[in-house]
Amino acid sequence: MPNILDKFLHLITIIKRSVKIFQTREISTPQTREIISPLMSIANLPESKPAIPPITDFIKCPYCSSKNYSRRGFRKKALENVQLYICNLCKRTFTPNITKGKRYPLEIIFEAVSLYNSGFSLEKSCEICSGKYKLENSIISPATLSKWIKQFSHYLKYTGRFREFSAKTYSPQDIVITATLAHRQLYRFRYHRAKCDYMIKEEYQHRKFYPLKEFLELVPSECPHQYFQKGLRMSEVPLKFSKKEMIVRSKTNYANELCKFVIQSVKERKFRHNALQKYFLYNDSVTVATEVPVYLTREDLEHLRTQLGFEICMQSGTVPKGDGPDLNLPKLITGHIDMLQIRNGQIHLLDYKPNANKVQPIEQLTLYAMALSRLTGLRLFEFKCAWFDEEDYFEFYPLHVLYKPRKARRRKKIETMEGVYKVNKQESKVVNVRVFKHYD
Repeated sequence: MPNILDKFLHLITIIKRSVKIFQTREISTPQTREIISPLMSIANLPESKPAIPPITDFIKCPYCSSKNYSRRGFRKKALENVQLYICNLCKRTFTPNITKGKRYPLEIIFEAVSLYNSGFSLEKSCEICSGKYKLENSIISPATLSKWIKQFSHYLKYTGRFREFSAKTYSPQDIVITATLAHRQLYRFRYHRAKCDYMIKEEYQHRKFYPLKEFLELVPSECPHQYFQKGLRMSEVPLKFSKKEMIVRSKTNYANELCKFVIQSVKERKFRHNALQKYFLYNDSVTVATEVPVYLTREDLEHLRTQLGFEICMQSGTVPKGDGPDLNLPKLITGHIDMLQIRNGQIHLLDYKPNANKVQPIEQLTLYAMALSRLTGLRLFEFKCAWFDEEDYFEFYPLHVLYKPRKARRRKKIETMEGVYKVNKQESKVVNVRVFKHYD
């Protein structure tokens, strides 16, 4: 009996030792290990950490277009380390950046350009940016910033269209209104006063959107923050809408180019939304606000259903009947619109979705449009919703989702500039979101 007890205690001791070794030793498999270039000094080696997925999901080899790649260390530069990849097919090394040969990181370049578009002079923009990133030995010169503005003019539509007007009308501190909203998590609301003011006053087709300007002006002071602490999120609310007789257009938009251009400056995936929103707001010619807080109450939903005839389905698919109140509707739902644009006589609600071709956030975007329509008093007819990423851009009219005419539409196909689209016939989801026929 003592021998058995001794053996048992000896076995427990061995197990404890192995567990301790396993917990204190980091084991990296060949598939997840980051290979560091031998030219890099030991002092500049990155800290040991798990492999981080690429920022974008559309990385491919620029030489053979293969998506079969692996990491291959870093290229050390004066102010940053650039991630390298090796193609497993053609065995060539590449970087995912489309903008190359820059001494300064793209994050610093975008910050300097955004400061210039905020109304600051070239000298002041360089001074603020150099102080923010502590560039004591590599201070940006005004000539360098001017060169960047000319080189990236295709991605800086605001510079040639609005900057002169904004600089004369507003001071750099008043052009953009910002507010940090503590709505369960922190949201950075931004509103471009100069851009919105110019588009509504100077362009006749946008003069009807003055209520939107008033609403955005009052968000920092009049937003009911208590609603966002207890309401359901619009991305998770159990409301469903019929997708029948609607069209989702797939097209190539300028937002895809900007997204691909900005994403290359982001180091971590969680910062993608903020980087896109900031760049769109300061440098795009149509984006007027980001992270706009909106909400809908049960009374709003009842009004939309009974008075306007909108078809609102429950999660089970049943449609409420009659004019009486429906207690199954949620009391309060809230959300934050990623980007708000004014262009072509309509208000566009944009949502950045990685892998946009694999998701259909139609309910979420429709609720955004419904909430903004109720808060501003504008008709739902004035809104258009879209979600996008670096490769795809999908848009639809929220009115087509909610309003179903009594007489069925005779048309089964819709001709557009991009091609011909089929009218959707399924209530649960949209089947065809791509152009299936092009003009000859």
